Amino acid sequence: MIEGLLTSEATWLHFFIYFALTVLLLFIVLGFVTYAILAERKVMGFMQLRHGPNQVGGRWGLLQTVADVLKLLIKEDAIPRAADKPLFILAPLIAFTPAFMVLAIIPFTDRFQFADIGVGLLYYIAVSGITTVGVVTAGWASNNKYALMGAMRAAAQMISYEIPLVMSVIGVILLTGSMNLNDIVLAQENGWYILWQPIAFIVFFIAAVAELNRVPFDLAEAESELVAGYFVEYTGFRWAFFMLAEYVYMFAMSALITVVFLGGWLPLPYLGFIPGAVWFALKFMVVIFLLIWFRVTFPRIRADQLMEFGWKVLLPVAIANIFLTALLKEWINLF
Repeated sequence: MIEGLLTSEATWLHFFIYFALTVLLLFIVLGFVTYAILAERKVMGFMQLRHGPNQVGGRWGLLQTVADVLKLLIKEDAIPRAADKPLFILAPLIAFTPAFMVLAIIPFTDRFQFADIGVGLLYYIAVSGITTVGVVTAGWASNNKYALMGAMRAAAQMISYEIPLVMSVIGVILLTGSMNLNDIVLAQENGWYILWQPIAFIVFFIAAVAELNRVPFDLAEAESELVAGYFVEYTGFRWAFFMLAEYVYMFAMSALITVVFLGGWLPLPYLGFIPGAVWFALKFMVVIFLLIWFRVTFPRIRADQLMEFGWKVLLPVAIANIFLTALLKEWINLF
């Protein structure tokens, strides 16, 4: 009985530790979302020769996003009379929950990771695909033709670009021999995979931008055509959930790119005295900056161009990269 009691106490202790760490990660992610939006506005303002937010919270506008969030929380929660109310309420949660779940397998350092599973890369791809269900549910439940059209666009886009996304990382899996994200990081001690797999990186990055529904692939919420797309009928905190899901996925995808192609927490040569967490953060911020840079630089493409580019360009290139990687691995094994 005493052994059972000790085991029970240890189990509860582990539960509370993991719960506390999960809450901590949630606050970190919420803080990232808050200031990623501010950073995006500031970088866009700088590139477009404007100031960006500079009133709320001092000359830098540091509290502008906080004020926006508070505004969303106190806005009226309107549900259209003709909407499917249960699904309308559930859709934002279906869209957001997978975005937070995938963070569990990201190794931020060699000591900080929630779940070290053998198929971490597969887990990320599988769980993130659930968000498509939330998007389609939101569009259909809104009983609005623009919302439904935006949802159909988003589903077609996310499913189409998930295929080259998956195919591009097969080359990394071939070189590593594992889908465990820790193994992928450690396999890059002799060179990051952005050097060994440049084609895979380019394909993965472009497909990731499409998966995030960001410019130039933001057709699902094209304001000029669909007046915001699948969440056009959402207001207040439910609308905020969709925005939160988008930026949490931005966090997760940037972290995944850092792990898979940029060596994660591994340092540059002769700079090993800098902590791994700092290296991860620096690489992560470079990826975030590239995503923002894309938004400022490129115009939105047409829907037919979107689908043709995914199926006729990215997918064949990703398949060719698998073939080249297999040849490279065979050549390495021979010599």
